[in-house]
Amino acid sequence: MPEGDTVWLVARRLDEALSGRVLTRAELRVPRHATADLVGREVLATVPRGKHLLTRLSGDVTLHTHLRMDGMWHLYRPDERWRGGPDHVVRAVLATADRVAVGYRLGEVDLVATGEETRVVGHLGPDLLDPEVDLDEAVRRLRAEPQREIGVALLDQRAVAGIGTIYRSETLFLHRLSPFTPVGEVDDLPAVLATARRLLGANKAHASQATTGDPRRGHEHWVVGRRGRPCRRCGTPIRTATQGAPPYDRLTTWCPSCQARPSDPASDAR
Repeated sequence: MPEGDTVWLVARRLDEALSGRVLTRAELRVPRHATADLVGREVLATVPRGKHLLTRLSGDVTLHTHLRMDGMWHLYRPDERWRGGPDHVVRAVLATADRVAVGYRLGEVDLVATGEETRVVGHLGPDLLDPEVDLDEAVRRLRAEPQREIGVALLDQRAVAGIGTIYRSETLFLHRLSPFTPVGEVDDLPAVLATARRLLGANKAHASQATTGDPRRGHEHWVVGRRGRPCRRCGTPIRTATQGAPPYDRLTTWCPSCQARPSDPASDAR
């Protein structure tokens, strides 16, 4: 699933391409909204909310979409061939006089009243890429379940929105925290969230995601994508394991030396 910075960048590109323009074509290729008529409405803005996209239209209408694991939005010129996949995976088409936005494999496509956007995003915790994010509220939500492992808790969008597996693992490495540490044992939780926010913010304006400060291929991350390779800090082989129960079971990556806890499980066979 995309990280919050990826969704932020998609929102910015859609906003720049469509906002202030009138829809000349609009198709929502999902049964629930297949007959919706959005042609003639002006696109007011596209904004991110955690990992959700909200495209606001005139007339108090918002198109809510979520990329899930493999969804994406592509932008084309009116005479340009679509290249994002076969026609049957297209879930949404929004076109103006000079741009066409095509949504492929979108995990969620909904229409809601703009004044009722909380119906689709009201469950989310504070968004780390919101300029006015309430980090104290995010800390409060995380600490509400003190026995929960921090590596699982950080992925719960109801507690804090925007963190995915990359920034979870990289942030915990930078703080020398095992992903299996109970939230109640994490004294510097505000600092952990501040680091995650900084990493997301540093990468939101471009497609690459570098947490080391070095964007070269193979140098971008401290631990992610480096299973079995030596830790950049201490040389110990990096481990991976599946952590959490559905729907929060994801691959976590860590250094068993820099982020050691006596009760940590061993890596799986991945």
